[in-house]
Amino acid sequence: MKKIILSLAGVMAATAFAPQAAAVPAFARQTGMACNSCHAQHFPTLSSFGRAFKADGFTMMGAQGKIEGEHLSIPDTLNAGILLKAQYRKTNGAQKVYGAAGSEVTTNDGKWMFPDEYGLFFGGRLADTGTLKVGTMIEHDMDVLVGFRIPVVTDVGGVKLSVIPFTTDALGPFYGYTESSTGLNRAVRWNEHHADISAHRYVGVATGAAAGFTFMAKSDMGYVTLTRWAPNANMVDQSLSLNMLHVGVTPNISGWDTVITGEVISGTSKTLDGVTTFSFVDGNEYKATGLTAQSHGEISGLPTGLYATYANTPKSTAAKTNAYNGSFTDDEKAFTIGADVSVVPNTLHVGAAYRNGKSAALTDNALSLMATYDIAQNMALQVTHSRYSGTKYNTAQPNGTQQTSFLLETAW
Repeated sequence: MKKIILSLAGVMAATAFAPQAAAVPAFARQTGMACNSCHAQHFPTLSSFGRAFKADGFTMMGAQGKIEGEHLSIPDTLNAGILLKAQYRKTNGAQKVYGAAGSEVTTNDGKWMFPDEYGLFFGGRLADTGTLKVGTMIEHDMDVLVGFRIPVVTDVGGVKLSVIPFTTDALGPFYGYTESSTGLNRAVRWNEHHADISAHRYVGVATGAAAGFTFMAKSDMGYVTLTRWAPNANMVDQSLSLNMLHVGVTPNISGWDTVITGEVISGTSKTLDGVTTFSFVDGNEYKATGLTAQSHGEISGLPTGLYATYANTPKSTAAKTNAYNGSFTDDEKAFTIGADVSVVPNTLHVGAAYRNGKSAALTDNALSLMATYDIAQNMALQVTHSRYSGTKYNTAQPNGTQQTSFLLETAW
């Protein structure tokens, strides 16, 4: 571990004066704008401009050429991008005896993951008729479709009305639409230890397969979404029996760009007669509530992000099992607070987060320290260390009480 830390420190020192480069994923190509036009501090947190681009259905164009005609306006290029992550993760739990049954390598041994994540993205404008805008965002991993959105947007009296069909294999129902960078959509999180900085991720509502339709109304004051969805990775033979109400307000408070949200998930999963390919249990209840707050501004001239989340999944009952919480005696809940400060703007960011959690009547807390170094706008090195405490750890846990990760992330 010491050699790895020294090696990575050497890389950071060697690149301390590396020039900033414009990133070129799919949306950067379409708009002709650098990554930091849409992202606050560092990828993937969204700035107010990035949220406006998303609300407009990914349709805004820049210098890129168009193919236009009657009822036709599309980019003259099929815009694509690649996201790649490499990661080393180490936990301090007991290592297994090699050669014994179940002696596979775990994070306790120090685990290398390359690629940790790989995504091929296509996205951008599908149509702009002047009154109706249609865009898309499509994600493939190494061999399958893992995410798909087609926002359809119109403007009525200054209010954007959208219908967004979507499907995802792992990012949960907020994949349809959210403007929060707190981890509601697991892919849009300000730190890689997402279960330590996001209460929603900790209780399980910001992850998993989901498919459905999100209906949204957005004004300058905020947005309201209603999502009808199923906990499966496609809408083939689906019964969309679950509901999610997600409300966000987006004030600017003394120069601080702020997003505050509240969300309620409800409903009972339903499979269709004769269909056996569902990834969920028929008749389970999906029940959860949550709140998030984030604000991006400056402290002493340094760009800063402040984050807080709260989530609760009620206990199961004799009548229905809550798919988010199998306990019949206790609610599962958590809250988190965190801050990320750009000590060298556009280059070096340091932060800290605290999570207070409760699961199965046990307290489960995390204190995390992190640093993100932007080698370029489209390439970052992130180091995070989390230490865990609470009554859960009165009994030895498989992964111990500490976790350290080194992440190299790039998109092009």
